[in-house]
Amino acid sequence: MRIAYADPPYIGCAHLYPEKEEVNHKDLIERLVYEFPDGWALSCHSPSLRILLPMCPEDVRIGVWAKTFAVFKPNVNPAYAWEPVIFRGGRKRTREQDKIFDWVSCAAAMTLGFVGAKPEKFSWWLFSVLGMQDGDELVDLYPGTGAVTRAWEMYRRQLTLDLYPE
Repeated sequence: MRIAYADPPYIGCAHLYPEKEEVNHKDLIERLVYEFPDGWALSCHSPSLRILLPMCPEDVRIGVWAKTFAVFKPNVNPAYAWEPVIFRGGRKRTREQDKIFDWVSCAAAMTLGFVGAKPEKFSWWLFSVLGMQDGDELVDLYPGTGAVTRAWEMYRRQLTLDLYPE
């Protein structure tokens, strides 16, 4: 399977990145649908869901990354402490496989000087949601720090991480 992950600057947030260019999300979603029929995922922020979902095929699902630590911004209450992940396709899980939730809870990656880096636990959850296996290809469309690609290399060799410890 050939699966894409897109974590572009979120709508209205391009000013936080060195390129300072807004992404055309309509074009991005069309590319995901056309080039990655096996499956894809798109990270976004909750204010953009009402804009992005009408651009998506009807069979997409929404996953949630609940952050156990979030930055509190002045005059923003309640805080934005979760991020939606729109996903489509992937390998179907069998009844014999462990169940996977449509959410994951973990702290954000603490990377100085880079906005939006995803933590390893988030990445492993994403690969599990999409049913990825060793031999599949991950295309990281916005690699940033390379954290998701590095996590994929570890995941495909080990394929175990306790996503839901008690």
